[in-house]
Amino acid sequence: MNLLQDILVVDFSQFLSGPSAALRLADLGARVIKIERPEGGDICRHLYVSDVMIEEESTIFHAINRNKDSFAADLKDADDLEKVKQLLSKADVVMHNFRPGVMERIGLDYTTVKELNPAVVYASISGYGNEGPWKDLPGQDLLLQAASGLTWLSNNKDESPTPMGVAVVDIMAGTHLTQGILAALYKRIVSGEGALIEVSMFETVLDFQFEVLTCYYNDGRQSPQRSAVNNAHAYVAAPYGIYTTKDNYIALAMTDIVRLGELLQCTSLLQFANSSDWFNQRDEIKKILAAHLITNTTQYWLQILEQADVWCAPVLNYDQLMQEEGYRLLNMELTVTTSTGVSVKTTRCPISVDGRHLTSEKGAPRLGEHNELIEDEFNLLKELIASTKKIK
Repeated sequence: MNLLQDILVVDFSQFLSGPSAALRLADLGARVIKIERPEGGDICRHLYVSDVMIEEESTIFHAINRNKDSFAADLKDADDLEKVKQLLSKADVVMHNFRPGVMERIGLDYTTVKELNPAVVYASISGYGNEGPWKDLPGQDLLLQAASGLTWLSNNKDESPTPMGVAVVDIMAGTHLTQGILAALYKRIVSGEGALIEVSMFETVLDFQFEVLTCYYNDGRQSPQRSAVNNAHAYVAAPYGIYTTKDNYIALAMTDIVRLGELLQCTSLLQFANSSDWFNQRDEIKKILAAHLITNTTQYWLQILEQADVWCAPVLNYDQLMQEEGYRLLNMELTVTTSTGVSVKTTRCPISVDGRHLTSEKGAPRLGEHNELIEDEFNLLKELIASTKKIK
């Protein structure tokens, strides 16, 4: 299902944020050509988060760069730069996630590319935007989680600020960029005009916290107070959190404390009949609940609570998750194959259209794998020769 069939994306981005946006566009049917340095390529090829390698490259690279072509070009070389410019003149979308000023120095900034291709959708991700004292700081996920206040929302009140265990800022910034690109492509269909789409990771992580920041703005700028016991959300009352059971853990969302006490036969909870106490005295409530839930197994409590339609869930690790029928029925696992025949299992695009999943079996490219194909397909060598003759 190629919803973006005939859309050509030329992507200069590296690491996770930009490539994740390009991946989603590829999943939707766009042709994505990844521009990489001849020496080493995308830094993510060698960004290891574990000791697992695929074709001597990072598993992250293979996960986030499947279904793309690779064109190796030295942007400091005049001939290579000219080839890339010829490619950009034919592109629908141009993307990058370099720091402010880099594309200007190369000569591939929006103004220059727009002269080559007036209807282009030019999209960029930066760390902290293009202005201000932070604009040249590294746009790295953990650093942005820390600087944005996000890490103060996790862990208990008296514990250290805690980052999320995934690169949430990178992936969300990529999602925002994809949204902007798709809207700009629609605008181009209607008006024939391109657009400049800009996303900063800092704005992304602030938007990610819109719920709690809105509370902060309208609550006299009182800092969010994490509960001291089983914290899961600074602005949500008890019993919200994860609790230890006799054999594992259980997650509880919002519910009536008195009814919960009755269902669990925890009589100490019945004293909290005033719903305002569920927030004001949430630590006391959570302590009582934690002491009670540890007396029996997760499955025992789930059976009681699920039958009563109380919002709850087991806390699963990956091994346990894989055994669940609810997981298996989703068919989220996707096997792609590289040009050398190596099979890589990863996750598929989560979008379905008309009941069909958006999938492709094409694995991540080798560095510069598609140079010859792209040069021939887009007549880059012929156009390079022609441009050279004009200069002479």
